[in-house]
Amino acid sequence: QVQLVESGGGLVQAGASLRLSCAASGGTSSGYAMAWFRQAPGKERELVARITRSGNNAYYADSVKGRFTISRDSAKNTVYVEMNSLKPEDTAVYYCAATESVVVSRAPRAYSYWGQGTQVTVSS
Repeated sequence: QVQLVESGGGLVQAGASLRLSCAASGGTSSGYAMAWFRQAPGKERELVARITRSGNNAYYADSVKGRFTISRDSAKNTVYVEMNSLKPEDTAVYYCAATESVVVSRAPRAYSYWGQGTQVTVSS
């Protein structure tokens, strides 16, 4: 069973960049497709980006396409999301998640393992 720990959140101004990291332990992260979700107050948890086991393919929500980049380093058992040109509407708690499924799903229930989340706040 894999454990996930996120880091890298913080308070930034609009237009700034942040890189979030998700360290996996208790298993080999390369056995899982990995994803970043986010949840803003009063809103449902939404998929931001997802990367395949191989790292060769990624999916992005329309709201972050062109601004966010997901990547993984299998040697370090770590997944990243580079977030550029941040906007106030990107403010949320960001969660790392893992799934053994090869089917791309935006539904949180499709992901078996979750981190505790890291807060990202973007001020205007």
